[in-house]
Amino acid sequence: MAEQQNPRTEAPNLPDPAAFSRTMADIAARSQRIVAEWLQRQHEADVAIDPLNIGSAFMEMMARLMANPASLIEVQIGFWQDYVTLWQHSTRRIMGIETQPVVPPDPRDKRFQHEEWKENEIFDFIRQSYLLSARFVQDVVRRVDGLDPKTAQKVDFYARQFVDAMSPSNFALTNPQVLRKTAETGGENLLRGLSNLLRDLEAGRGQLHIRMTDAEAFSVGGNIAVTPGKVVYRNELMELIQYAPATTTAHKTPLVIFPPWINKFYILDLRPKNSFIRWAVEQGHTVFVASWVNPDERLAEKDFADYMKLGVFAALDAIEQATGERQVNAIGYCLGGTLLAATLAVMARRRDSRIKSATFLVTLTDFADVGELGVFIDEEQLAALEDRMNRRGYLEGSAMATTFNMLRSNDLIWSFVVNNYLLGNETFPFDLLYWNSDSTRMPAAMHSFYLRNMYQKNLLSQADAITLDGTPVDLRRIKVPVYFLSCREDHIAPWASTYRATQLMAGPKRFVLAASGHIAGVINPPGSGKYNHFVNATLPANAEDWFAGATEVAGSWWPDWQRWIAAQGRGEVPARTPGDGALPALADAPGDYVKVRSA
Repeated sequence: MAEQQNPRTEAPNLPDPAAFSRTMADIAARSQRIVAEWLQRQHEADVAIDPLNIGSAFMEMMARLMANPASLIEVQIGFWQDYVTLWQHSTRRIMGIETQPVVPPDPRDKRFQHEEWKENEIFDFIRQSYLLSARFVQDVVRRVDGLDPKTAQKVDFYARQFVDAMSPSNFALTNPQVLRKTAETGGENLLRGLSNLLRDLEAGRGQLHIRMTDAEAFSVGGNIAVTPGKVVYRNELMELIQYAPATTTAHKTPLVIFPPWINKFYILDLRPKNSFIRWAVEQGHTVFVASWVNPDERLAEKDFADYMKLGVFAALDAIEQATGERQVNAIGYCLGGTLLAATLAVMARRRDSRIKSATFLVTLTDFADVGELGVFIDEEQLAALEDRMNRRGYLEGSAMATTFNMLRSNDLIWSFVVNNYLLGNETFPFDLLYWNSDSTRMPAAMHSFYLRNMYQKNLLSQADAITLDGTPVDLRRIKVPVYFLSCREDHIAPWASTYRATQLMAGPKRFVLAASGHIAGVINPPGSGKYNHFVNATLPANAEDWFAGATEVAGSWWPDWQRWIAAQGRGEVPARTPGDGALPALADAPGDYVKVRSA
């Protein structure tokens, strides 16, 4: 049958540009005045009503937008035209005529994977209408000229947070999966969802603490973090764990790992099949790991230099006592890598050669471009954060978790809202999400130093701009062999930014880029068959040039690292058993510090 002609659609009535401009300018002026007066009242009442400093960014955006109304009108007209096309598309579908969608479904968008989003004409219209509106909002904020880069980034980020929150998948009446579940259960799913919501509010003591996994399904030291070992050293900031050997001989040079203290170390030891620690032990390494304390107000004054002295230096002293070896191979993960880099620079200045080689996992040393984390770094937010930390002595673990979750809000916030509260489902037991919810606190002095000197001022990348324990820090003095592992989809430590360390350090260097993100790209055991990696022996100044010349290699990066680290070795010795050296065993792994949960 011949395809029917498109129904005639009249052109939409467009506003007079001059009148539209005057109206929008008036709305903007009145809105700014109302918001300013309201914020002033909150300030006088000593209420931190805008701790993220969002209001001023959007007010500046509106002022800039009104200065160039022609650009807004252009986007508005395009939006109306797209809507007319969408109406035509939906009308044809209702009439049974096949037509191409105005906004094709994105297979990566998990929000709209239920079949009715595509098969049902009404929900197809709702989905496409939302995506058109979302695109319009983002087009508007990205077209604003004259904003400084920080403000533009903040406006774009929070506009996307708003757009994500308004997705029809997040509301019961516009989510076909929820409607079907409600019909099938007679509304029982909504009652269970309300119960789940109240449970999470109770857990957060009035603040919503979204449960991501079945916390009762896991036990640290019971079914996760179970690689055998002993705590052989302890101070107020760290427990040092030495793991039991799995081979009869071991590499002569011990291996020590410094994880980030933003999270707990057992991301490297979740389960036997994906434990980097267990795998390294099986490769013949004598593995030590720093398990950082979960600090409270008693450690408020501990600063970055204390983590160097009571962390890295204390570990080096303890390992020499335990094994008789003065030199170690060291790994730093994320913030632990930033600490390791700064410590290596201090050691270079002091002619301390106890670290023989260094591996940096998704580590920032140049903070010029930190991706969307930069949204949270400005003077107003830092001052408010410091005031909050100084009252308690630490930053709550939940605050850090919320920040990281916002970077992937659809995956780490809204998907759980739908699953827990709308569908009324119980959470699935997932070890990675259990670890993600097991947040840690940050000492006030350390966190303030870290945010201001590195994220805000980017001083670590500058020669002698930071001093630790009386010693100026210059990363260019680092001449030990180094291995960099970055991840292509990392939203916490963007790989192009981590790559800049290759241009700062002076020794032999190898840079490897893994697929996936900050966690999955690192925790990728060879047996999983997941995620490739890229290698390139040359290190041009520009990260994109490095990638252009890189070779893709199937599978995990772990074997590549093992070949590299083995080449740094000095032969083998009989395997070392924790507690047999000069340091007695204090407790079984994973120790006590890791089991302290944040309230």
